[in-house]
Amino acid sequence: MLRVLAVDDEKPLLEELLYLLRSDPRIRSAEGASDATEALRRITVALEAGPDGADGIDVVFLDIHMAGLTGLDIARLLAGFARPPLIVFVTAHEGFAVQAFDLKAVDYVLKPVRPERLAEAVRRACAQLGQPAGGAPGAAAPSVPRPLPAHRASAELPVADRAPEQIAVELGGVTRFVPIADIAYVEAQGDYARLHTDEGSHLVRIPLSTLEERWAARGFVRIHRRHLVALSRIDELRLDAGTTSVRVGSAELQVSRRHARELRDLLMRHATG
Repeated sequence: MLRVLAVDDEKPLLEELLYLLRSDPRIRSAEGASDATEALRRITVALEAGPDGADGIDVVFLDIHMAGLTGLDIARLLAGFARPPLIVFVTAHEGFAVQAFDLKAVDYVLKPVRPERLAEAVRRACAQLGQPAGGAPGAAAPSVPRPLPAHRASAELPVADRAPEQIAVELGGVTRFVPIADIAYVEAQGDYARLHTDEGSHLVRIPLSTLEERWAARGFVRIHRRHLVALSRIDELRLDAGTTSVRVGSAELQVSRRHARELRDLLMRHATG
């Protein structure tokens, strides 16, 4: 069972996070810290005590925007230790996912936190630590806690297709269903993908390789390890000094050498087809 520390400088949010964590049978103990200084003090004590010490911490659920040191700063400091606790970022800001996964975060959970989504983060942490994802022997499977206070907003849903023509995305706690036909290109961001449309972009928790497989029949092609593009949305193909790029609306995207010839062939067939 996991020993966790939750860190958030907004007291109501910290209390809700602790409530959800303590409701999960896979969590042995869940303590809170309301700022980076307190968090580092607790983590230092845990590291000095060792993994089997009474004050040990297995996972830190860490907000990003806090006064003083940010959650990313704390994660960078912990990366210097031989056996640091695992990190799960819990934040309202989707734009830090790449940095988070560069710092070896186990997961990146968007606020407001949905119990099922947090349970998935706990499952990932258990898996990485080699613990049973269903909790201790004889423990009940994680269940959804009773309803929280009324001030909780609509929460994050797991990414899934609502129908073959749409994909569900989260924006400020509201689930929207974006037509796949509206997506011009997709950008890899760690274990996430950013969907770019004419109106803006949306971060979804699904790998680029999965979208490549699902959407190949819809005309999406891989042009780079970071980009998947709708063939019909490519406005220009540019060749310059041995490098290839495409213009998709106002964005110019690099095409890797291994994909360049195939892309040129596809565009020619598309133009004459």
